[in-house]
Amino acid sequence: MDTIAIRKMSDYDRDVRSEVAAVFVDAYFKELRFFTKDKDKLINALHHSFSRDVIFLAEMNGEIIGMVGCSNNKVRAIHLDKTQLRLHLGFFTGHMMYRLMHKEFNIPLPYPDSTGYIECAATMEKARGKGAATALIKYLLKELPYHEFILEVTDANQIAYQFYEKIGFTVFSRKIEKHSKLKGFKERIYMHKSEELHATAGQRR
Repeated sequence: MDTIAIRKMSDYDRDVRSEVAAVFVDAYFKELRFFTKDKDKLINALHHSFSRDVIFLAEMNGEIIGMVGCSNNKVRAIHLDKTQLRLHLGFFTGHMMYRLMHKEFNIPLPYPDSTGYIECAATMEKARGKGAATALIKYLLKELPYHEFILEVTDANQIAYQFYEKIGFTVFSRKIEKHSKLKGFKERIYMHKSEELHATAGQRR
């Protein structure tokens, strides 16, 4: 069985931004192709967007196959660069992408220092089912010093929802999505996992 190694993006001694962008684009191409069906353009446009200190990568056989960000109230995993989007996608498309995705990634998080926000989880299509996502999330839960982890998943992504539920995340809020038909999902589901919840669950056994 192939071994999956987890490393922080900033720990690499080479520039892996294009590789990370390729993983992100491959995983979210269904949504990103609204802007362009050219994966290379999307990779180049997002090349500068990833925050090296809060993104963790899954590597197998020397290839980066997965990623996840653990943002906090100071740094988000992705910070869209309007100039780069316009440069590689054209002025109109780049501006539209920035406007539509700005609130998803560029807004500071309202959580305390003790909370980590898991986002941008992505695995290359060819590597799905090999344990990269599980390895990444378990690494965050074990190695990072947060007392609580929060994440968001949509009701349309039942595979992800069931995965997070299986490893101990519970729902604490739901938000109805505007323009749901256009976006392909009806609501955002917010889940969390904390030391307190874990301790309480242990006491009930």
